Amino acid sequence: MSDGLEVSFSWWYWHWHPDLYGGFLLFVGLYLLCIGPLRKWLIEKEDQTVGYWQVASFITGAAVILFALAGPVHELSDNYLFSAHMAQHMLVTLVAPPLLLLGTPGWLLRPIVKVRFVLKIGKFLTSPLIAFFFFLSVFSIWHLPVLYDGALRSHAFHVAEHLLFMMSAVILWWPIMSPLPELPQISSPAKLLYLILVSIAQTGLFAVITFSDRVIYVYYESLPRLWGLSPLVDQQIGGIVMKLTWLAVFVPGICIVFLLWFNREEQRDSNVVK
Repeated sequence: MSDGLEVSFSWWYWHWHPDLYGGFLLFVGLYLLCIGPLRKWLIEKEDQTVGYWQVASFITGAAVILFALAGPVHELSDNYLFSAHMAQHMLVTLVAPPLLLLGTPGWLLRPIVKVRFVLKIGKFLTSPLIAFFFFLSVFSIWHLPVLYDGALRSHAFHVAEHLLFMMSAVILWWPIMSPLPELPQISSPAKLLYLILVSIAQTGLFAVITFSDRVIYVYYESLPRLWGLSPLVDQQIGGIVMKLTWLAVFVPGICIVFLLWFNREEQRDSNVVK
């Protein structure tokens, strides 16, 4: 049970993890190097440029990961609140990956998929059914109490969890946002169905977490309390955070895909009439 101890919290707190900051600088630095000085060795056509919005999107995606894993959300999630941990998971799975994909030009990845076995593996993993079930399996399995609590007690286990979350999330988003013709996006009708299915797929996990009458993740029972939140209420808020973030990301996504599809069909019909 919680010891009832209430503490204060500073939103300015950042963890000092040299591996995270070094990884962030290396990741962004390599990206800037490839789209800048090394670009002429990677592109196949001179008109293959990278827009400022793409650069901003990629750097923002990387910054979201850094914020989630080293910023105040990390402090809250590791030492106080399950709901903050859920928010952290939403940032690294539903927010950062699409930003990274938006910012990545296809030609930057083409040298990788020129390797035959890499292309074969990529085609398998990014097929809609595999991408869908792979992400949902990873996300759901890691929310089993024994694994969830184990990750919070072991740094190496926790790192593995986050890496799997991010990798599976990129795969989840790939059929919708692929920058590579070799691993293409699915059709607009398929995108709509895919996004609708993903948007409702976590309803079971949401319900279990939100409507349980007991604390599922016992790690949080013994931690100091913030803002008068009991472990059970905190857990319920975490479930709501998951569901609301899911809806906030996928409902606009469904609308955008539908509108783009509708506009393309309208233009096609007008061209036929002409």
